[in-house]
Amino acid sequence: MSDVLSAPLVVEFPFTRSLGPVQSAFLTGLRERTVLGVRTEDGRVLVPPVEYDPVTANEIRDLVEVAPTGTVTTWAWNPSPRRDQPLGAPFAWVLVRLDGAGTALLHALDAPGPDAVRTGMRVRIRWAATRTGAITDIACFEPYDGEPGASEPLPHTGEFAEPVTGIVTPARLDYVHTPGRAQSAYLTALEDHRIVGERCPACRKVYVPPRGACPTCGVATAEQVEVGPRGTVTTFCIVNIKAAHTANLGIEVPYVYAHIALDGADLALHGRIAGIPYDQVRMGLRVEPVWVGAGQGSRHPDHYRPTGEPDADYDTYKELV
Repeated sequence: MSDVLSAPLVVEFPFTRSLGPVQSAFLTGLRERTVLGVRTEDGRVLVPPVEYDPVTANEIRDLVEVAPTGTVTTWAWNPSPRRDQPLGAPFAWVLVRLDGAGTALLHALDAPGPDAVRTGMRVRIRWAATRTGAITDIACFEPYDGEPGASEPLPHTGEFAEPVTGIVTPARLDYVHTPGRAQSAYLTALEDHRIVGERCPACRKVYVPPRGACPTCGVATAEQVEVGPRGTVTTFCIVNIKAAHTANLGIEVPYVYAHIALDGADLALHGRIAGIPYDQVRMGLRVEPVWVGAGQGSRHPDHYRPTGEPDADYDTYKELV
């Protein structure tokens, strides 16, 4: 039995969204060292502001300015900050009700240790030196023993020069993936340009990639079966939007991503189709894998290309569509 593999993996993408008038005013205000909230129909002031009343669901745009000082309502100590968190040294996550607000804002509190943090302590905003119109324009909160801000928020038009109309937030997940016995054997075989699945002892179906158990019968699988390498396109889509990872690999749009039923397999896997104009890819097209390079970098086929064989009859793959 092959060794079980393990490797660090990263899932990362930029989350992009446009801003409505309320969120635009809030983030633009932070850039200008101004904290805005929104007043609901029953008179509460929400900070951060929302565009619809959480009670009535009616649209709300009554913007008001609140103070940069406030009170900690609850907190939790973070002894080991992670990458891209607000502070590099240990800090407290706090919910702060700013003076004049009726709800609390989540952010970081710069404090020397957990003994220096308590519910009810007074804090103020520490503004970032460079501000762009994002929540990070608040660098953090810091302890404050000065006078409280005005308890009654002031009306605000929400109008600023060069308002922020959209944001891009990077989303990233770092984790260690251990695929288990069955998929480790599958990945190891790919290094030798072989594709192996496992057969269910009950229904006799061959699953690729193998899962270690039959998803239909629920019984363990152990019998390895080499499949393919050729297969049949069952379904496909044409991709017209360029993603960062495909651009880095030199893949230009449009391109085709397909489900491919490998010969001898009872489950279709997915892969990119190349070597044929995108508008000529079709269901039933016979394809084969193309590996590029050798060793670790060739653990998966780079893409699949037409074999030149006649198209497969629909009845031979209709159960895998």
